[in-house]
Parts: sequence; structure tokens; C-alpha cells
Amino acid sequence: MRIRGTHPAVLATAVATFGSFLGIGIVDPILPSIARELGASHFMVMFLFTSYLLIMGLANLVAGALATRIGSRRTLVLGLSIVAVFSGACALVSTVEALSVLRGFWGLGNALFTTTALSIIVGVANKNTERAIGYYEASLGFGIACGPLLGGVLGTNSWRLPFVGASVIMVLAIAFVVMTVREPATERKQGVRDVVETYRHSGVRTAAIVGMLYTFGYFTLFAYTPLILGVGTVQIGLVFFVWGLLLVVGSTTVSPRLNPRYGITKVTSFSLVLFGALLALMWLSTDSMTLSVLVVLGGLLCGMLNANLTTLAMGVSDHGRSVASGAFNSLRFIGGAFAPITAGLLGQTYGETVPFVFATAVVLAGAFVLLTRFDTFAVLTSDPVH
Repeated sequence: MRIRGTHPAVLATAVATFGSFLGIGIVDPILPSIARELGASHFMVMFLFTSYLLIMGLANLVAGALATRIGSRRTLVLGLSIVAVFSGACALVSTVEALSVLRGFWGLGNALFTTTALSIIVGVANKNTERAIGYYEASLGFGIACGPLLGGVLGTNSWRLPFVGASVIMVLAIAFVVMTVREPATERKQGVRDVVETYRHSGVRTAAIVGMLYTFGYFTLFAYTPLILGVGTVQIGLVFFVWGLLLVVGSTTVSPRLNPRYGITKVTSFSLVLFGALLALMWLSTDSMTLSVLVVLGGLLCGMLNANLTTLAMGVSDHGRSVASGAFNSLRFIGGAFAPITAGLLGQTYGETVPFVFATAVVLAGAFVLLTRFDTFAVLTSDPVH
């Protein structure tokens, strides 16, 4: 997928995005090992994701404004540097509580990176915004896909090694950004108030709310499922590697083909309903093989939804790229933050697969919101920003 005239800049940021999200997925297969070796319940282990996502969501309110003041490139490097330091520090502690705190700082760094990376890619994409966002989401998804595989291999010896691996990857990503990413066109300086005020726009607000509800289901699948698959560390890594590959296919191949034919809002609404149905099947599953197959199939829908919801939010907004991205990602990841601990609590109280039926209801609520506000996005085409 080539974006005429801007491919090198998009590619540079996308590769850095791959490295950043590789560091997130690398933790997934070692969750059972952390729970076992540190004597922590599923509920406590889920705080590793909740602290990360909650801080990441809140920090996005600041990240978008910061990028307009110190520059996108500096914000990228700052975010990656924070992740490198605190992911490495995770390998040195011996309690779940300490890991949760360090993961919170990790989320801060990733917020600075994520919002700015999306802003850069959209900013240099000219009129190919949807394809550029698909490129970004594909890099994100492929990073998350490769992360579990690498984490599964490293985690067979010690749960600490994947954290060291994530830190090394971030150092390499910093070097890549410094050498290849150039500062895009300067945006007007804006503050946190400007980010918050973007929610007054009905399109941004609707996309952010739908993104929040969908992301709850996304992280129920991604963060909680490894604890109940009942297979080894490497096998968990392989399952989520294939899941991530299908996520890439969904964002780069399926969505671009379906959106022009049926309309991006219709495709997104239908995908939300299908994702809710898949989570319901996960609730009814009774063995590891069935659950693994459903996880893998979920990757295709997650890829489509990641790309389409981001495109809707960025395309309908008449605000600056950084603040629009910050506003959308803030609610998106705050929604995801409550999924792991909710799943951990419901799972240990009512049954291992019960969290999936709750996630089904939340995702279907997102579909309902989008369908009731369908006209908000009527002006968008398959390539919304011109």
C-alpha cells in the first residue's frame, strides 16, 4: 500500500508504531506466569492492563496539546523514552502492585507516542487519510501480533525477560525515529481545554463513545483471555500472533474493500454487531480449542473496527489533528482500562467465561449508539478527509 508522495514519512512513523505496540503485546503470554509466581489472583494481575490503559487514556488529553507546543517529533521521542525506562524497570520488581505502578508510567509514555504518531500519519497522508489510518492500525496490530509471539518465547525461561525485551525494542524505536522522522507542518498551539472542547462536536463525541464501548470488548478479549486459555506460554503467544495477523488483514484489506461499497458507517455498525456475537460465543465456549479459534477470528473484526472508528473520529472532526486524536484516544483507552479488572472480578466470582457476556452487552451498546447517530457521519465517504 503506497501513499503517493508521502510514503517514506508514513512508513517511518508506522515502523516506530510497530515497535511501540510490540512492547504491549509482549506481556500478554506471561500473565499466567506472573499470577502463579507472584501469588496474585486474576483480578490483581488485570491491574497490569488497567493501570496502563487508564493512565494512557487520561494522558491523551495532555498528549495532543503537548505535541502542538514542543513538536510532534520531540513528543514521539519523549514517549518512547518513558516506555523504554519503565518497561525495563518492570523486570526488577517482585510484586504485582509495583508492576501495576510501573505499567501506569508505561501507559503515559505510550500515550505521548500514540497520539502523535497518528497525528503525523494523518498530517502527511494528503487525501489518502483512510488508507493512512489503515497503515497505522496495521502497524499497531502487527506489533501487537508479534509481541505475544516474542513474549511467549522469552517468557518460557522467566516472566522478567519479556520486559527487558520490550525495553530494548523501545531503544531501537527511538533510534529509528531520530534518524528518519522529520517534524511535520506545525499546528496551532493548543491546550488541554482545546482537547476537551472537541467533545462538543457531535461527531467526535459519538465516535469517542462508540470507541470507548468497543475497546471494552477488545481488551476483555486481549487482556483476560490468556488467563483462561489453559495452554502454555508459547501457545498463548501463537494464538495471539495469528489473531494479530488477521487484525492486520482486517484493517488493510477487508475494510478498504467493504467501505467504498457499503459505506464506512454501515460496515462499522455491522462489524460491532458481529463482534458482540463473537464475544457471546466465547461466553458459551467450553474448551481451549474453541476459545482459541474464536480469539483468532476476532482479530479480523478488531482490525476492521480499529481502522474504521479511528477514521470516523479523524474524518468528521474540524479540529486540529493532534487534539482530535487525543480526544478520541482518551475515551477509547479509558473504556479499555475498566475491561481487565471487570473481567478479572466477574471471572473469579461467577465463572471464567462470564466476562464475555458482559463484554457482549457493552459492545452491542456501542453498536446501538452508532446506529442512533448514523446521520452524524452521513457526510463521510470511504475517504472522508479532503
